[in-house]
Amino acid sequence: MKPLVLGKRKKPVKVHVGKAANNFTAAYFQKFYLNTATRVVTAAEMHARAALIAAALKQCQIPIRSILDAGCGIGLLRTPFAKLLPRARYVGLESSDYLCGRFGWTRGSIVDHTARKPFDLVVCYDVLQYLPDAQAARAIVNLAKLSGAALYVSALTTEDWRENCDRSRTDRAVHLRSGAWYRRRLNKSFRYLGFGIWVRKNVTTILWDMERI
Repeated sequence: MKPLVLGKRKKPVKVHVGKAANNFTAAYFQKFYLNTATRVVTAAEMHARAALIAAALKQCQIPIRSILDAGCGIGLLRTPFAKLLPRARYVGLESSDYLCGRFGWTRGSIVDHTARKPFDLVVCYDVLQYLPDAQAARAIVNLAKLSGAALYVSALTTEDWRENCDRSRTDRAVHLRSGAWYRRRLNKSFRYLGFGIWVRKNVTTILWDMERI
């Protein structure tokens, strides 16, 4: 979801959402992650994202010893997390048979994946929009079970589609929902820190008053 250069505000548009195919083959990842002309994100951008997450959780004094990258794709977060959080065990979770075969990720879905113990950090980057409402709601409940301390969530929303994303590079075969739809469900188990980072309500964090949302 590459951002648009902001200019004159466009009038709201009616969004026609394509049915999410969930057909994550080699061609999908070649187009959206590997082809420099059509990719939606770069390794440098993902390194910056990992650095932001790691720094925010360090500031809150939340130790990270295990990471679940739920819907990890080609694993663009694995290397930066290895550098930034070298003591943390990284697990990539994927529903794509192609990716699991190529990279050795754990096969599973964020809707119902279980783990022997929660992870200190769960990352769910641009995955939820590929699930219909009922499954996305179940996935958010399950993310709360998988996360013992922190969660990073990014999802393409209706507002992003209208105002922020570069539609020429963004996959249209998704289920668009409002940001409020996601926040209502996440707020049941998490407190929001900012920039997509959430912390479990039962986890003690050190936040000064002016750092709170």
